Amino acid sequence: MSLDLHTATSRRRAGIVDRLSADGVLTDPLLRDALLRLPREVLLPHAYVRVSGPAADPIDWRLLDGSHPDDQEEWLELIHSDESILLQRNGEPLDALPRGRVTGGHMTSMSTYTPATVEALQTMQLTAGQRYLELGPGPGVSLALAAAITGPHLATGVERDRHMTAFAQRNLDRLGVGTEVIEGDALEGHDPRAPYDRIHSGIGVPQVPAAWVEQLAPGGRLLTTLVTRTPSWPGQLLVTRTPAGTVEAVLRGRSRGYRPLLGYRWLNALGHRARVKAAPGRARPTRLAPPADDAHGFWLAAAYLVPGTVRDFQAEAMTIVAPEDDSWAVAGPGDGVVRVDGPRDVWAELENLHARWVQAGRPERYRVDLRDTEAQRVTSGTGPTSLSWTLPPLTTVPRQVP
Repeated sequence: MSLDLHTATSRRRAGIVDRLSADGVLTDPLLRDALLRLPREVLLPHAYVRVSGPAADPIDWRLLDGSHPDDQEEWLELIHSDESILLQRNGEPLDALPRGRVTGGHMTSMSTYTPATVEALQTMQLTAGQRYLELGPGPGVSLALAAAITGPHLATGVERDRHMTAFAQRNLDRLGVGTEVIEGDALEGHDPRAPYDRIHSGIGVPQVPAAWVEQLAPGGRLLTTLVTRTPSWPGQLLVTRTPAGTVEAVLRGRSRGYRPLLGYRWLNALGHRARVKAAPGRARPTRLAPPADDAHGFWLAAAYLVPGTVRDFQAEAMTIVAPEDDSWAVAGPGDGVVRVDGPRDVWAELENLHARWVQAGRPERYRVDLRDTEAQRVTSGTGPTSLSWTLPPLTTVPRQVP
């Protein structure tokens, strides 16, 4: 690496730390030091940029090659931003990607946006000497940061894609952080090195695989995203095993979460956007003002108890679509009015759920009972007004195989 590039990347790493610290996101001094020392450019030597608009099919992409002078400034700016970095298209080999424009395909691997990585690793409460397992590490950014804290030969990743496994391992070896990426099924964890003090899943799952809980050591922490068919309202699940061996799990809503494992199909409001804009539906009165975006406990419950719905965040007014029922609801145009269309009154379901959520005490966190691996139960409490549901099974998702 040239002296100029080394100086530029060091300055940009400091910029990441300063920005996240000023925003109150980064508070852990060990992670702060790891971020300052981690040369992201080694793990993210290229990046795809989407060229075409959101409705384009096929999609046009442009590959930035970090070693090319014409791409270097844009590439450096991107990989040191808070954006997710797109790295792999259609499971392609990653050793000789041509720079420039390509058409078609979908991204199959990417890095997590930095604030989410920081939040997850701080929730893990990492310290030196802990055994750490990363499920779905992708290019290995969070794995390298964890290894910098835990120490060499204690952090392990399990990655299903053989090309990404080789890519990440080669780059991690260049850093000399002493960590290994295993090619395998992340849903199985990695039993040969269990138990683990910390387990972090970079992929979203509909329920917690039994192997993950079994491989968690006493005093350990497990963090994952729970996904539903909507990408709009994800949940973050923290599982802890007490020193006595008891397992406790707490679920909270979040504005963003990890993408689901391969084979899990999200709903999408895009196909209805033009129709909703042209004819938002029949107006009717409502006593429910559009719930706040940060009412995460409500929206998390909606993901499960108003199933099959997805929000169009690009719409001017709050718009909730049930694509498979050809139904939608648009809050507005004024206070006390909602417009609905289709055989399903989506807003009526949200009205009913909101009343139940208020009666339950506006819960922002839910307990998850993991004792029954086939029917993991979520509840906001124990009283008759509590909200509850059962997580969908893993059997609805194709197993990940190497």
